[in-house]
Amino acid sequence: MTITRPHLMTAAEIAQRAGGEVVGDPGAAVDAWAFDSRALGDGACFVALRGTRNGHDFVPAAFEAGARVAVVDEELPPTFVLRPGRALVRVADALVALQAVARAARAGRRDLHVVAVAGSTGKTSTKDLLAAALVSRGCHANAESYNNEFGLPITLLNAPASAHVVVTEMGERFPGDLALLCDIAQPDVGVITNVGLAHAEHLGGHDGIVAVLSELLDALPAEGLAVLPATDPFLPRLAAATRARVVTVGADARADVVVEDVRVDERIRPSFRIRGQDFTVPLHGAHHAENAALAIAVACTAFDLPLGDIAMQLAGATSARWRMELLDTDDGVTVLNDAYNANPTSMRAALSALAHLDVAPGARRIAVLGDMRELGRHHDDAHHEIGAWAAELGIDVVVGVGAGGRMIVDATSAGGAAVHAVASAGDAVHIVSSMVRPGDAVLVKGSRALALEQVADDLLARGRQLGAQGGAA
Repeated sequence: MTITRPHLMTAAEIAQRAGGEVVGDPGAAVDAWAFDSRALGDGACFVALRGTRNGHDFVPAAFEAGARVAVVDEELPPTFVLRPGRALVRVADALVALQAVARAARAGRRDLHVVAVAGSTGKTSTKDLLAAALVSRGCHANAESYNNEFGLPITLLNAPASAHVVVTEMGERFPGDLALLCDIAQPDVGVITNVGLAHAEHLGGHDGIVAVLSELLDALPAEGLAVLPATDPFLPRLAAATRARVVTVGADARADVVVEDVRVDERIRPSFRIRGQDFTVPLHGAHHAENAALAIAVACTAFDLPLGDIAMQLAGATSARWRMELLDTDDGVTVLNDAYNANPTSMRAALSALAHLDVAPGARRIAVLGDMRELGRHHDDAHHEIGAWAAELGIDVVVGVGAGGRMIVDATSAGGAAVHAVASAGDAVHIVSSMVRPGDAVLVKGSRALALEQVADDLLARGRQLGAQGGAA
């Protein structure tokens, strides 16, 4: 299938949709969108957003990289010179303007199906599996974790003209987040992965999380489809939130799509069966069986794809960086890098994957576990429960990072594991490097703020160095 670039849009059209004015060439046309000046090429529109850095500082760099248009909401320095064939679109608020342009673009493509994925955990993996399953339908999916108020509009605007389906994950940190994203994207298929405690601090525990996930379900049209986890205790409340057809998925025999015979191989890649069809998913961890089953339910129910075709496409799925990456160092250490983020549900799944990972006799399973942030009043209990889970699984060594990590090791120590509590990722690098031996398996997981991928990176670099020394010898 030939994938074309997104539809061309001129500076004048952008200004009309965003309620702005053009400075420069109104006919300057773009066919790609970005808010990172390092991630754009020739013919792009750069949107100058303010976050940890002010995007307006990078407008000159964006034009040097090939941007034709920039959307701005503040004055640029007097030294800035707009070249011929380029344009600025001045607006009151660059983020609101980006959302308005994306909303208009979506409204103009009524033949486009939008599949939205939300939930406490597993959004990115489920999105990636959906993109693989729907590739024959001309599927475009969001890059990385473009799942928020600026990433989702970029995803829609970058959908190729030939795409028939856009799969986008939707993040929820505060009430109203999903309602806004759905107003822009107008999904006709919604997937809820699960109801956990991610962002409970802002959402108010399970009740608040169900309420915000229901914003997606409420936004689906009556002729749409809601795919829900059959074994989630909040299923009845989720199903009641939508007018759309509901399809349930899971190991429960009463589910509409029943997942059977789940097993993992020596690299913890899951296989399972649905309606007599065997599936194997090249992601790591048994929990990906249900993520894949959600994707299968969408592909066969909403898009009428045969199960055999879906199985073939899922066999080639790939996962995002720092999400259950299974890596082998040159000196014989297995690293399970799940350092992108952490909450109680994903932490339990990652520890289970570590426990089922094959190791040689005498080798150890080592878990480097950091804080789980934004849990509010659930924080202490959640960390103690993870420690107890690690002890129950028989994890040999637990390194806790940060205040929450200390709570984890306190609970784990009762089970007889060797435990260490440290303050930072740098401290964890030092202690893990001093103890790890060839044959060991090391899980690295914590909330994004801790940057625990440093531990995995150090183990890989150490392995390369030791491997090179051994080769030289």
